[in-house]
Amino acid sequence: MQRAHFYLIDKPRFREQPLLLVCELAKRAHAANLPTLILARDMAQAEELDDLLWSFDPDLFLPHQIAGLDEDEEEAPILIAAPETDAALRPLLINLRDTAPDGRFDRVLEVVSADPAARGGSRKRWKHYQSLGFELKKFDM
Repeated sequence: MQRAHFYLIDKPRFREQPLLLVCELAKRAHAANLPTLILARDMAQAEELDDLLWSFDPDLFLPHQIAGLDEDEEEAPILIAAPETDAALRPLLINLRDTAPDGRFDRVLEVVSADPAARGGSRKRWKHYQSLGFELKKFDM
């Protein structure tokens, strides 16, 4: 069964730096040996996330790279893709975009803004996944 999990930003540290939650989710995925594709909103966000993955936990290295920059990207356990970059889907997606991803994947993690005005898109994506028969869960983070 395909699953969609929505992570609603709630804690102060995630409100201040929402991409920290993405790093935590990527850390969990890597610990579980799940190849992960992070769908960034744009290249600036992909680069910010790339930098943050290097520094957010000084005791941990999460092997990652931005799609389209190196030939060996398929070997990276965590791949970050901007919209203009073609990247093969992986079993686990972390979606930071306003639209639901197309294609075949087992699980998608949606990171939802703390700003109530910005949550409308996440409601649409919830309904979209629901219409496709996904198992849905929500977590306050």
